Amino acid sequence: FGQEPKPGDLIEIFRNGYQHWAIYVGNGYVIHLAPPDEYPGAGSGSIFSVLSSRVKVKRERLRDVVGNCHYRVNNLLDNKYTPRPVNQIVFSAKAKVGQEMEYCLLSKNCEHFVTDLRYGEAESRQVRDAAVAAGMAGLGLAALGLIGVMLSRNRRQKQ
Repeated sequence: FGQEPKPGDLIEIFRNGYQHWAIYVGNGYVIHLAPPDEYPGAGSGSIFSVLSSRVKVKRERLRDVVGNCHYRVNNLLDNKYTPRPVNQIVFSAKAKVGQEMEYCLLSKNCEHFVTDLRYGEAESRQVRDAAVAAGMAGLGLAALGLIGVMLSRNRRQKQ
C-alpha cells in the first residue's frame, strides 16, 4: 500500500471477499473490466460484476475505481514472466477501451485481463488459489468420508 503506481503496473483492489484488478496507464487513470451498463467507478465494486457474462473495458480514475477500498501495486508475475515494454502495455490497454468482452470468473476475469496485458499471459492467482482451496476441501471431505467408512467397518467387525 502507498506505492505510487507507474504506467504498466497491475493494481490489486481489495473488495469484500475478492480482489479486483486494473492496469495503471498514467495520470491517475486505470483500465479495467466492468459491467457495460454501470456508471463510472461502480462496476468493479458491484457483486453484479462477477455475475455478468459480458463486460466493458473502461478507462477511469484510479480513485473512482478504488472508492473506499484499499489497493496496492502488485506485479505478481514479474518473477515468472518478463513484462512487455511499458509503451506496448499502455497502447494495448488503451486500444481495448470501449470494447465489450466475454467475461468468465474462471477463465476471463479482470485478473486474466491485466496479466495478459502486462505479460502476454492470462493468469489468475485468485482462481488458482480458490481451485486449490476447493480441492483441499474436497480432499478433506473425502478423507473424512474414508475415515467414516473405516470406523463403521471396524464397528461392524467388532459386533
